[in-house]
Amino acid sequence: MNFFKILIQKLSLFKSSSALLVPIVIGLVGVLLLIPTQLMSSKLKKQIKSESVSKIDRNIRSLNRQAVSREQWKKEQERQRGYASDANGIALLAKQSTQRELLNYKIFPEPEAKSQFTFVEFGKRYCAALEALVTGISAHDCPTDAELNRALEISSGRSGQGSRYRSTDPYTRTEPSMKLSGTSYRMRSEIGNTVVDEICRGAAESASVYANPLDLSGYKFWREYKYDGKIQEAVENCWYYQLAYWVVEDVINTIGAMNTEAGSNSVLTSPVKRLMGVTFNLGVGGYQTSGLYAGRGMLGGSRGVKSDAGDKPVYVLSLEDAFIEPHTGRYCDSDIDVIHFNVAVVVDAKAILPFMQQLCSAKGHKFGGFYGNEQERIYKHNQITILESKISSIDREDQTHRLYRYGDGAVVELDLTCEYMFNKAGYEEIKPASVKEAQNPEEKTKKKRR
Repeated sequence: MNFFKILIQKLSLFKSSSALLVPIVIGLVGVLLLIPTQLMSSKLKKQIKSESVSKIDRNIRSLNRQAVSREQWKKEQERQRGYASDANGIALLAKQSTQRELLNYKIFPEPEAKSQFTFVEFGKRYCAALEALVTGISAHDCPTDAELNRALEISSGRSGQGSRYRSTDPYTRTEPSMKLSGTSYRMRSEIGNTVVDEICRGAAESASVYANPLDLSGYKFWREYKYDGKIQEAVENCWYYQLAYWVVEDVINTIGAMNTEAGSNSVLTSPVKRLMGVTFNLGVGGYQTSGLYAGRGMLGGSRGVKSDAGDKPVYVLSLEDAFIEPHTGRYCDSDIDVIHFNVAVVVDAKAILPFMQQLCSAKGHKFGGFYGNEQERIYKHNQITILESKISSIDREDQTHRLYRYGDGAVVELDLTCEYMFNKAGYEEIKPASVKEAQNPEEKTKKKRR
């Protein structure tokens, strides 16, 4: 009986305290969860502070340092003006490169006086200008056969008969294919050979380079020029040979610069030994060879100079007009005019690359307006690009070289096919109307409509 009373009392006590059990359990669980949460929260705070907050702070500070200034637009404007100035400067330099001195200021775009004298006078100036270029680099040609014949006859005591070989023209040539006269060959003993060699060597020592205007485009054409009354054709000839003169001038100035830099006044020591020719109308098939290089092509191949209409430049409007397909991809367009030319020289084997570099380098020129009435200015031009180069050995006993003395070092023949570029804006105001029409057939149509 007592047992049951005690049990009932304990159950009553448990029952009365059971209402407190749930909160106690919840409290214990909360305590257990709170401890790791606090630990994790502390760690998370440190991580957020080190990785996020600090990084954001650094970025903000960095952005603050890189912030655009209020005056930035002015700097950008100045920079853009600089770019525009550079572009305009380049365009101006390109234009100035084609603004060159003229041989005659009274022909383009239309001659003031449409008479024979106008065109004959241009021809005289052209020839005189080429001769001045040649003498300006202390150049002359090898002795002629006539000069050697006279020297041989004098050495043999026949000076009275030798006078008929004397030439009054400094720019004459006997074709290499022709031999010395029979009388001379009978005298070509050992003494005769020595005399010839002495004369040839003396000529080499007295010149910086071998050159003859006859090997330059247009010289023979204008020397023999006769006006036939066709004004348009005559004006076009003057125009194209004016272009030719600018090219020849650059070639000869290149030679002069090379030999001057080397300090040479003798062919025997000059890096550039001989200018063999400058031409503008090389081709294959229908082209014929003439002049000095008859029988071998001008430069040792099957190519030669057009036998009709002289050797004047032509504008390269398409591949048909080109010497070769240009790797530059340049043809005449709305901005530029292009012509091709060929130059052949005999150079020291060590001077091949320097000559090519000098040919393509910038050169200075004077310009006093296309009508010769402005203050003279100094401009620069750099218009030559080499499209193809060929190097060949020389047989010094060959007819082409037999009277030339190049010194004891190794020499080669360097044959360059080149492109010459003109800026249309630079000379369009003086380009003859017929030349423009030939380049742009539409111009002729527009002219008729007007």
